[in-house]
Amino acid sequence: MSIHSTACIDKSAEIHSEAVIGPYCVIGPEVQIGAGTVLDSHVFVHKWSTIGENCRFYSFCSVGTDPQDVKYSGEKTTLVIGRENIFREFATVNRGTPGGGGITRIGDRNFVLAYSHIAHDAQMGSGILMANAATLAGHVTVGDHSTVGAFSAVHQFCRVGVHAFIGGFSVVTRDALPYVKTVGARNEAKIYGINTIGLQRKGVPEESIEELKQVYRILFRSQLNTGDALARVRERGWKTPEVGILIDFIETSRRGVMR
Repeated sequence: MSIHSTACIDKSAEIHSEAVIGPYCVIGPEVQIGAGTVLDSHVFVHKWSTIGENCRFYSFCSVGTDPQDVKYSGEKTTLVIGRENIFREFATVNRGTPGGGGITRIGDRNFVLAYSHIAHDAQMGSGILMANAATLAGHVTVGDHSTVGAFSAVHQFCRVGVHAFIGGFSVVTRDALPYVKTVGARNEAKIYGINTIGLQRKGVPEESIEELKQVYRILFRSQLNTGDALARVRERGWKTPEVGILIDFIETSRRGVMR
């Protein structure tokens, strides 16, 4: 086990023998760290957190800290981080709250850039990119392979769909549609079509992209209201699963979707 002599580690922490703990790191009670995970200098893992294998935390990350919620009064809540995630300098992640399920969960192979923040009870999938200073408020859900651009913020209780693209400096106050580009400041954010280039780069089949474009035109460019547009979409026999994901996302939205 490689633990620097200046690291401060609680006796109840469980650190795998193949983990690396750098200078001046602080690891609190009931923290578990998996094999191959590396903490650079000055990383703080507060408590009640589980970190999977082969993650990398750059200097001054602060994870597993108390939720920033005025109703929180010290209850035991958790943070669970999966495998092969990268957290750049000064990224922060809070644990859950009793009212939000008690757990903040992050999947695998996510890339969280410098100064990003993931608030209490957030549920992140896998393959997600959070650019510099991107912020998720409490209770936000982020789908697989999505992108949250630099200095963007997602309002509490909002959902970000799979393969969604949120442009830099955007403020998302309703659900961000899967496969779609959403860009703009608060009360001005709009959607700008299917994220064709991003989907191609991630290996989504061309047939799926073409059907998503057709559905997008019906839903958002036909001047029909949402109910009528959804009814028209359902009349056609779509072959690709991505269309079903998009329709289901809209139909299950509680806050409404960005348009």
